[in-house]
Amino acid sequence: MSSHINFIKMACFFFCSAAIAFGQERSNYTELLPGTDAHMEMVSIPSGTFLMGSKAGEARRKPDEGPVREIEVDGFWMSKFEVTWELYNLFIERTIDNLKNETKGSEVQLDADAISGATTPYVDMSLGMGRDANYPAVNITQRAASTFCEWLSSITGHYYRLPTEAEWEYAARAGTEQSYYFGDDPSNLEDYAWFKDNSEGTYHQVGTKKPNPWGLYDIYGNVAEWTLDQYHENGYENAQLPFEPVVTEYPVAIRGGSFRDEAKQLRSASRLASDPIWKQRDPQFPRSKWWFTDAPFVGFRVVRPMATPTPENYDDYWIKN
Repeated sequence: MSSHINFIKMACFFFCSAAIAFGQERSNYTELLPGTDAHMEMVSIPSGTFLMGSKAGEARRKPDEGPVREIEVDGFWMSKFEVTWELYNLFIERTIDNLKNETKGSEVQLDADAISGATTPYVDMSLGMGRDANYPAVNITQRAASTFCEWLSSITGHYYRLPTEAEWEYAARAGTEQSYYFGDDPSNLEDYAWFKDNSEGTYHQVGTKKPNPWGLYDIYGNVAEWTLDQYHENGYENAQLPFEPVVTEYPVAIRGGSFRDEAKQLRSASRLASDPIWKQRDPQFPRSKWWFTDAPFVGFRVVRPMATPTPENYDDYWIKN
């Protein structure tokens, strides 16, 4: 009888654990930052396989978008919106570092004081486009965006990082294979994105256009978004997919297009390479690791993998260049 009861308990344990994991992969959640009203809405992105890149016959295709590769992606959460100035300013100010969430099941144990902070900008980094709460944070280097993720992890106890290129494209496509997640006709783009034809030369508050099928807003347009991958002009010919670690500061792959780009640059497979010219007016020497002076079209969003890395692997996805 005792062994029978133990068997039932063990079976229940595994069944419940599987049920929790099953439900977790399909549950969105809101991350509250301690001591503030600021929060991030996180969208659950299921595990799956997709074709990364654009097919040879796709209209407006560029050579760096192929060859098409079948990529398997593990489940993760992605921020519903691009990271806003409201959130990024908390990282700059560092006034909530001692208010770390002490929630049960914290995955990450980090001391926020040990994490470098971005310098306070000496000019308006929005270049006059607005730094109100719901505008996307811009002119931020990949290192700065990644360090924000590290700081956010220390504050919340959840492991955050930038998305890989594969994760970004997988999330943007949301199960589709056309040029855009709504089809191949760019005439519908105005309903979903801020870009050259409708932006009036400026970014806009996040979440004011329609989302993609998985509930992600501004995944096309508004501001282009950092990924973790090194960019190569020859596309994926020799890339270490599904993740090409950054070895040099330039060029790095950026995705999604921005308010200044044409429709063809907002396709799911379209890529942009970071450029040192984005710091051309930086008067500092050496030039800032945290800020650009001429990239008000570049921002970012964050992801949280459903399988948290071990502490010794935390830095594998946090940029230290």
